[in-house]
This record gives sequence, C-alpha cells and structure tokens, in this order.
Amino acid sequence: MLVAKQYRCTHSAACGCTKGHLSEDAIFLVFQHLKWNPRLIATLSCVCKWFSEISKQVLWKEFCRARAPKMMLDFQSSGTHSVDGNWKALAKLLIYCSGCNKGGRLNSSPIPGHFVYKTRFSRTSGKSFLIPQCRTDVLYVSDPCEHLDQGEDGDVGFFRGIFKSFSVSKVRKMLVDRGVKLHNTELCPFCKAKMWSMLQAKMVPKSAYSRLGAYEDCIDYYVCLNGHMLGICALLPLSDSEEASELE
Repeated sequence: MLVAKQYRCTHSAACGCTKGHLSEDAIFLVFQHLKWNPRLIATLSCVCKWFSEISKQVLWKEFCRARAPKMMLDFQSSGTHSVDGNWKALAKLLIYCSGCNKGGRLNSSPIPGHFVYKTRFSRTSGKSFLIPQCRTDVLYVSDPCEHLDQGEDGDVGFFRGIFKSFSVSKVRKMLVDRGVKLHNTELCPFCKAKMWSMLQAKMVPKSAYSRLGAYEDCIDYYVCLNGHMLGICALLPLSDSEEASELE
C-alpha cells in the first residue's frame, strides 16, 4: 500500500499553500493512472509555483512520451531529450493548432486556434521541408490541419513541427550566416520566442508544396529560436476521384 507523504511548499514564500503537498512520486502515480491527461496537468500547474515546476519538469515530459513515444525516443537517443525549449511548449505543439489572426500569414481570414485529439508527426515528411544542404537535420512535421477559409474559395492548412537539437542544426546555422532577421511581430505560439520566416530566407523547397498538396505561391512557415516550426498553406482542391474516396 502506497503511503502518500505531504510536504510544505518551499518554492515561494508567497505561495498560498499551507497544508503541504503530496510527494512527487504520489503525483506521478496519480497522473500515470489518469494517462497523463493534458487538461488535468494544465489545471494542476495553475495551483501554485510548486505544482507548476513539477508539471514542467515531470508531467509534461511524461505526456510527450505517451503521446509520441517513437519521436521522444529519437530525441533522447543522444543521452538527453535533445529538445530546445521546454516540455510544456512541446506538449502544446503536439496537441494545439494555432490558427491565425486576420491579415496574418497568407492574409487569410481569422481562424481561431484549437486543440486536436491526435496528430501524426513524421520525420520522413520533415525531409520535404528542408533544402538539400540541410537534409541531415532531423525535423518532425505534422499532417496539415485543414480549415475552410471563409474569405476564399478553398481550404487552408496549418502544419507544425519540431527540430531535434535545433541549436546545432544546419538550418539554424544557415539562417544566422545569411543574416536573416527575426520577424518583427510573429512569435511562436508554443514558447513565445521570436521566429524566422523560411519564405523570407528563401529556404522553402519545392518538395514542401508536393508533400502538403498546396499551391506553390501560397505557403509559408516559420521556425523559432527553440526549433518549433509553424506553417500555413493554401491547399489544392481534391480531384473528383479523391473526393469520392473521401466519402467512402
């Protein structure tokens, strides 16, 4: 039988916790039983700074491992998690489509962000978003999240991704060597870091258009200082045969 010990909150003198906390081991077992429910982790992290730190250092990390085990195993293959930024930001990237504001990327109509139940991230797809000089970098990219653009006759696709060890990647080195400036207004919706426009850097390969099924002149994506990738594209319409197969 597990005996749950309680500890005083020593993280901050201003913390309102006066009755102590369960041990980290007990919290770990509780959320393991809850299958690392992201809504409950987010709720717990708002209780106080002590819980917030446990969420950032332990719970969000375990959520990422449970949600994308193969990707996390790859990130940890070098002995550390090999992810720039923090686990909370990565967890949000795995389950959140950021949408866009009016007049934002591609000047599309405003589309609100939303949480998605499940998204597939592919290392193979990531190669399509790297120019030939950077193909040795490791980038995982999601399938596009499709939205009907109310202002246009067509669909808009949002995609997102994450680099492994972005701080030592060839993409980052090339952006710095070329003197590409960080965007004045765009911030990463996952970690709030500044972002580079890959379109401005002329680092969007043609293979990205074919991978997404998008118009060639209607695609843009950004990479932030922590290696999070965020993109938008105008999707080509499905052919009659593709539409029929979608309905089957």
